[in-house]
Amino acid sequence: MGNRGVRIAGAPLDHRLYHFRLAFSGWEHAHVVLGGESFVALAEGMQNALWVLGRAPLQHRSDSLSAAFRNLDRDAREDLTRRYEALCAHYAMEPTRNNRGVAHENGSIESPHGHLKQAIEDALLLRGTRDFVDLDSYRRFVEEIVGRRNARNAKRLDLERSALQSLPARRTTDYEETIVRVTSTSGFTLKRVFYSVPSRLIGHRLRVRLYDDRLECFLGATPLMTLRRGRPHADRKHGHVVDYRHVIHALRRKPMALLNLVYREQLFPRRAYQRAFEALLARDSEKRACRTMVGLLALAHDRACEAELAQAIEVELEAGRLPDLDLLGRCFAPDPNTIPDITVELVPLHLYDELGTVRAGSAA
Repeated sequence: MGNRGVRIAGAPLDHRLYHFRLAFSGWEHAHVVLGGESFVALAEGMQNALWVLGRAPLQHRSDSLSAAFRNLDRDAREDLTRRYEALCAHYAMEPTRNNRGVAHENGSIESPHGHLKQAIEDALLLRGTRDFVDLDSYRRFVEEIVGRRNARNAKRLDLERSALQSLPARRTTDYEETIVRVTSTSGFTLKRVFYSVPSRLIGHRLRVRLYDDRLECFLGATPLMTLRRGRPHADRKHGHVVDYRHVIHALRRKPMALLNLVYREQLFPRRAYQRAFEALLARDSEKRACRTMVGLLALAHDRACEAELAQAIEVELEAGRLPDLDLLGRCFAPDPNTIPDITVELVPLHLYDELGTVRAGSAA
């Protein structure tokens, strides 16, 4: 689906669709997958479909998932097969695959899959824009299209329900779990992607659940945070998912480190901050540019004014001026008139001596 031109908050969305369909009734479910074909994407998409349906078929058929197997060694292929068989066993489904090269055995999904993609394309044209506020908005858009298609098959689905079986009591695992250690750089690397975390976690071992679109991090059994899942670059360089709040304290000590950070572009929370740094580098020395930029990021962090500060920076840049850190600092400083005067009245110490004279049954 990467060639459909879908954009999330202005950024292009390279994605696939996991498509589940019942052969008799034509009931279907589609799940937006951000990575390639993988067991995690298969497990999450298939389980979402089954729980929306409320029933499970006796058999589950797929192709050979060649994209998932192509670059795996023998042990990895066997592990993926075992997990897939365990997933089907949890729902009491028999796992089957069509014979390679026999196209008609996959006809109940291939042609409808093309029709679904065309329906999404038509809906995007009618919508007038391919830009969505966030990923959840786009997923709801796809679900609405699938829901309208399913409404046409409601009667056939009622007939097919009698041939379907009940679901188990709960879902099974649709993630990979691993243990990572937070390094002195206030982050960890997982599957060739560097993730930043708060500096207080340096030296700790985190238990990470890896989903298709997110990471859930735990310290022991305590949930800590959810991170957006990143992907390595096509040129085999490491990817980065960095939050400036996690590294701003280190940058304050060494502002010049900003100049050559490999994840510098990921560090800027909004386009205005990146534009400001480009303007500072073009019209000022590298040292002053780095100090000013780190100061702006620190101001956004300390005063919790990321969006408002971005607007103020945009105004300065549009006027042809560089951001003035001192001026902006005063603008976003707390108003002295709004700071309340707090008077603490201390209790005389001799009152504590009277507590020793209180006896049981006497008035308090």
